[in-house]
Amino acid sequence: MAISYKQQNQKSHLEVHLEALPPSDTIDCMSKRKIAFVEGEYYHIYNRGVDKRNIFSNEDDVDRFLRSMIEFNALEPIGSIFENSFNGQLGGKASKLREEGKLVEFVTYCLNANHYHFLLMQTADRGIEKFMHRLSTGYTGYFNEKEKRSGSLFQGKFKAVHVDSNEYLLHISAYVNLNDRVHQLGGLASKLVESRSSWGEYTEKSKTAEGICDKGIILGQFRNNAEYKKFALSSLDDILTRREDPEEI
Repeated sequence: MAISYKQQNQKSHLEVHLEALPPSDTIDCMSKRKIAFVEGEYYHIYNRGVDKRNIFSNEDDVDRFLRSMIEFNALEPIGSIFENSFNGQLGGKASKLREEGKLVEFVTYCLNANHYHFLLMQTADRGIEKFMHRLSTGYTGYFNEKEKRSGSLFQGKFKAVHVDSNEYLLHISAYVNLNDRVHQLGGLASKLVESRSSWGEYTEKSKTAEGICDKGIILGQFRNNAEYKKFALSSLDDILTRREDPEEI
């Protein structure tokens, strides 16, 4: 993938993709995917709660999901986060497994009350599929046990779009980082559970600000964090201006 970037006056690849999205109730949930995941390639991954329900009830749930994003991202299964916490393996066994290799590399992410967005690079064979299976089943088990419910928590299989150009990569990074603003989230849900994203990782003064994302592919194309922030906010303005009726994922 080329890493040169030139701004254009025409609609970005991201905006074309967003306008082409079907209504949320008709998003394809077929068991067989039409997309092939390839190592070294980037993908926009997203999903929402079944029946548009919230997938986070409180901040502890968000913490658990973030922890799952980290702990399940290992070539070998780590087992149950709950059980490992009692066996003293978290930070031990899980960290060692991640040092041996990850399934995916996070570029950006955003967790909202009823849906999430990831920008991922696959780093191992079937890495995205394996990681997402562990994440969804592990978190669903935790959530259902806590809430005394059963059944699916997420709306079918996660959705995936191949990021096939550098322009798209840059714009989708902004879209995911600022996704709560894209959807202009508000009301009671946002007061109970605040959206969290990797935006802070990208806007700190240091390009190596702590976090879970590999920011090099994005920030390496800008002189500093401030320049990326300006670009991202400008992209957000374009999305909000050109999409009069934004589709809620």
